[in-house]
Amino acid sequence: MAGSPSPAETPSPVLEISSGIFGEVTIGPTCPVLREDSPCPDRPFQAEIVVEAVGTGEAIATIRTDGEGRFRVPLPPGDYYLRPVDPNPGLPPFGKGLSVTVVPGTFTHVSVKYDSGIRSGQ
Repeated sequence: MAGSPSPAETPSPVLEISSGIFGEVTIGPTCPVLREDSPCPDRPFQAEIVVEAVGTGEAIATIRTDGEGRFRVPLPPGDYYLRPVDPNPGLPPFGKGLSVTVVPGTFTHVSVKYDSGIRSGQ
């Protein structure tokens, strides 16, 4: 048929993943002395996080946060482990990994924490 695309030319539908994770990365403490009258909240932290499949340990994705420590990554439903990459292996800051379950049709919120290595003098 003239004008009709051949099967090889027919555009395939784009599969959009409607699930995944989003969240933020913070670092703390950021003050050497914590006092009630002078709060010192954790701060956003720009980081890299490896998303691994639970069970196999296979790296599925690498997340790089924006300047405010935020990220969003589409993922199929399943169980994942978020492994923060330590920017200076063996030295602070140290990221704390966490497990997350992604459910169909939902972006799951997570908060990833880095320990700055500063110890408060309380």
